[in-house]
Amino acid sequence: MSDYPLISDHGLIGDLQTSALVATDGTIDWFCSPRFDSPSIFGSLLDSERGGHFSTRPRADAFETKQLYFPDTAILLTRFLTEEGVGEVIDFMPVASDAPSSRHRLVRQLRCVRGSIVFDLEVAPRFDYGRQKHAVTLSEHGATCTAGETTLTLSLIRDPGTERLGQAEVTDGGDLRFSLSLSEGQMRGVVLETDGATSPQAVPVADAHRMFEETAQFWRNWIGQSTYTGRWREKVERSAITLKLMTYAPTGGLVAAPTAGLPEQIGGERNWDYRFTWVRDASFSVNTLIRMGFYEEAAAFGRWLRDRGAAQLGSPTGPLNIMYRIDGDTHMTEEVLEAWEGYRGSYPVRIGNGAAGQLQLDIYGEAMEALWNAYRSGVDIGQPGWVAIGRLLDWLGENWDQPEEGIWETRGGRKDFTYGRLMCWVAFDRAIRLATAYGRPAPLSRWMEHRDAIYNQIMEKGWNPERGAFVQQYGEPVLDASLLKMTQVGFISPHDPMWTSTLAAIEKELVSDSLVYRYDPSASPDGLRGSEGTFSLCTFLYVDALARADRLDDARLIFEKMLTYANHLGLYSEEIGPTGEQIGNFPQAFTHLALIDAAITLNERLDAVGARGRRTH
Repeated sequence: MSDYPLISDHGLIGDLQTSALVATDGTIDWFCSPRFDSPSIFGSLLDSERGGHFSTRPRADAFETKQLYFPDTAILLTRFLTEEGVGEVIDFMPVASDAPSSRHRLVRQLRCVRGSIVFDLEVAPRFDYGRQKHAVTLSEHGATCTAGETTLTLSLIRDPGTERLGQAEVTDGGDLRFSLSLSEGQMRGVVLETDGATSPQAVPVADAHRMFEETAQFWRNWIGQSTYTGRWREKVERSAITLKLMTYAPTGGLVAAPTAGLPEQIGGERNWDYRFTWVRDASFSVNTLIRMGFYEEAAAFGRWLRDRGAAQLGSPTGPLNIMYRIDGDTHMTEEVLEAWEGYRGSYPVRIGNGAAGQLQLDIYGEAMEALWNAYRSGVDIGQPGWVAIGRLLDWLGENWDQPEEGIWETRGGRKDFTYGRLMCWVAFDRAIRLATAYGRPAPLSRWMEHRDAIYNQIMEKGWNPERGAFVQQYGEPVLDASLLKMTQVGFISPHDPMWTSTLAAIEKELVSDSLVYRYDPSASPDGLRGSEGTFSLCTFLYVDALARADRLDDARLIFEKMLTYANHLGLYSEEIGPTGEQIGNFPQAFTHLALIDAAITLNERLDAVGARGRRTH
């Protein structure tokens, strides 16, 4: 299993329709096209032998690598330091249009900045998760790989008439290998293109520079819209760029992560496909991006949510599915890639997601919270949207009081989860606010009855007197970190004794040296074997809850500790393992959304304390 890099040893590049992971050793080991949720072309991250890759590394007995982003961009720079020289690989994807496209470009520039260096490159595509054979045609300007109706063209970056600095060969297995010998100041490279030109074309160096400058300018212009000027700005903005990279521009949908099958426990079975848009994640993203001033993205997500509600193409469990494909489609049958061993032997590798048909009542509250915030930022809901909201609330009024699978998508049967009821309360509360502010007709008295009934039920059944805490599910003493959102959504005051007692119980049972478990699977079986790490989302929710409770010293220390678990680029996966390694799909939107929220909340509280202190002097 030594052929696998650490999950955290990667950077992410993308063009707002798909993305690729680049390891610190220069290997592209995950790339799907034409969309995030399409079959992989490079997938050695999940099977080092059968997955396929595009590797680039120096021909040297020993070398060091450094990896960073060009400031304020999604352009990745991987540096190789050898005794003979220093080489750099610059990876990026020119931003695609807002229309769905099968044509995507991945630019890989290679240059020598000191001495001399020889780069060995290997392009080993494995189309359709390695299930489809391909043919390779080598030409003067590159190569073409064809598998069925899919074409991958590799065009060399070089000016006409310049000396050839490399040589290429095709292996018996259809892999392309070539080398480039560069001296100080020289630059070459390749442009990979899916379903574009069927024959390679020489790419002049000036064109490669132009693509670089245009891509860099796009990202700098985008992040320049941020209104956040507080503490930890660099971390916050890197998280925002990461979220943008996980956005499917044609619909505004946000994938939970650009990867599938990365394990929550090495060697375990908790390996899921996250390349879809969850209503929950999309809703949280609206709220977070509004707080940073990204109103256009928030509006796009708001329209995505509005359209899902208007379509009413939900599962048999309700008018909304819990997740959708990035184009809004609801079909995502879960299957196992039997031939793939999984990351470091973590089998099975699943594609599709079998949780899509679950009943998760919390999504209605999260959607309504997002629509309320989107309305306040200027998104027009319109009459069709308002009618759809009314239908959603009509359904929820008849169905909120029933067992469900819950936010964590457990596969151990439906239960009365307190978090699900909490977010149902949010749904009615925000609908009431929206109707009042918008001046739209609504059955306010009925919505108020539902809201108040849910509130009273949570206070009666969600509160466990023996534990002195709100608990995960009715009738059981199990704690759950999702309830850290209770003060964030305004259900209870952060200084209420019932809440401070709950927070103390969570700290005692679910917090481990500042890191937070979402729940205890042994105390609340979730239908799956194995264990998991601490949940990074929950740790940032904990910081937010501490800040709202005015425990600012605790909140700041825990936030600073959590920042040390980021990888070298500031990216986070879903979970942190026992020895501090990142595990689970990478990078994860939920984690980066929560980081931004926690940073903004904590920064606001610290500023408020500072302002009060200045007024007293």
